[in-house]
Amino acid sequence: MSEQGDRRIRSVAIVGGGTAGWLAAAMLARALGAGGPKLTVIESAQIGTVGVGEATIPPIIDLIGFLGIDLADFVEHTQATYKLGIRFEDWRRPGHTYWHPFGTFGASFNRRPFQHHWHRARCAGAPLRFNDFSLCAALGEAGKFRFPDPNAQGPAGGLRYALHFDAGLVARYLRVYAERAGVTRLERTVSGATRTAAGHLDELVCSDGSRLRADLFIDCSGFGGLLIEQTLATGYVSWQDLLPCDRAVALPGALAGPRAPYTHSQARAAGWHWRIPLQQRVGNGYVYASAYLSDEEAVADLSAAVGTPLAQPRLLRFTTGRRRLLWNGNCVALGLASGFLEPLESTSIHLIGSGLYHLLEHFPDRDFDQANIDAYNTRLIEEAETIRDFIAAHYALTQRRDTAFWRYCASMPLPATLRERIELYRGTGRVRARAGELFTELSWFYIFDGLGVEPRAYDPLADIDGTRTAASLERLRGLVQHEVLKARPHDSFFAATAPGAAAQAPRP
Repeated sequence: MSEQGDRRIRSVAIVGGGTAGWLAAAMLARALGAGGPKLTVIESAQIGTVGVGEATIPPIIDLIGFLGIDLADFVEHTQATYKLGIRFEDWRRPGHTYWHPFGTFGASFNRRPFQHHWHRARCAGAPLRFNDFSLCAALGEAGKFRFPDPNAQGPAGGLRYALHFDAGLVARYLRVYAERAGVTRLERTVSGATRTAAGHLDELVCSDGSRLRADLFIDCSGFGGLLIEQTLATGYVSWQDLLPCDRAVALPGALAGPRAPYTHSQARAAGWHWRIPLQQRVGNGYVYASAYLSDEEAVADLSAAVGTPLAQPRLLRFTTGRRRLLWNGNCVALGLASGFLEPLESTSIHLIGSGLYHLLEHFPDRDFDQANIDAYNTRLIEEAETIRDFIAAHYALTQRRDTAFWRYCASMPLPATLRERIELYRGTGRVRARAGELFTELSWFYIFDGLGVEPRAYDPLADIDGTRTAASLERLRGLVQHEVLKARPHDSFFAATAPGAAAQAPRP
């Protein structure tokens, strides 16, 4: 095939390192192989990265498998711990706790999901405890962990887990992986880009005067969106009215006890604290709304909760939302360059991976077919907006009215997509979840139930053979208790390591 007739992408330039840039490099190198386009990452050591994405959700395990990485090696070098879900404290009201665990909840009877039998039993006055039917929540409360057993018929077969890790160490790990796979790294600061007559990106212009031309550009440059926004003026859709938090302060702290196998989220006066245990430290942060709390007040509140800090507080500013287009011309935005959703449900790294999986499904040639680009944008925007609704539900359904922030959250206008989900659940206990959505029917149930949304009715098919259902509830309790008793303490999965151990190179 002649050069003129060959329309394949020959080169990809990834602007920015960090987790987004190096994950893009690693996934593209893995998928496209040695015969694919030349991959180059351009990053500057003088430009810092935002390390708030230290908690993940179960698709991270599949992503590590996609890359062919040994999980134990990854855990060792990124100071990772295991995560069974999120424990929410003070969200419904001060003093109340609920879980969004991973894995299954109970078991389906008569082809009906377990939550309908849960509603029925509670309507009948049964004294049910949530953690009796969720193995992940029960293990989390006990400070224990175990891996799933794909051959098990009981709760262990439906267990799922994710990771907490040091985002800086993850970027370093993925850089080693990508460079071994043939990715080129350039230590330069990109100051801008030129455009073709058709409006596409042509060359990157660096502060040292050098230039780099590529066919496809991936913008991982952070909040500013050096290519997608500063060069292409794509535009931004703000979700500030629905998700009013616009600041965060991060503060690492010393370990002061066993590492919990879950992310802890505690509601505060104007937002929420995160607590993420790593092998050698604890990640802490306060996500808050500056309209209701000053930076100084946020730092003081978080500092009081941290105990022994290991660094100075780091302040971050953001506007929740997304770019109007996530793929514009020959530029695809990933990570913070594509938009921002606060880390309440640990979705930031998942969205990077999802953007890359969909890029591979819609990988272009140099004609950059617009219908292909439109299909990518439609799918990724739908995903982001569904996650937006899921996060907003945590605020909108609160029973708190004790501060101006929480009173605003309880009264803010909701998009029709979220209102419809809430009304369906209130009326029937059912959840409308489309195939392929990140958060399943069960995840929505966890949030609705945890925040005290009581359905007016339950699925009438749950009334079939109620006697057998009652016996099954007792059997399920016993199975969960048995698995918790057998499991090991979460801390027992991590050997004591020297502080410098994480800097070693990953195994090939």
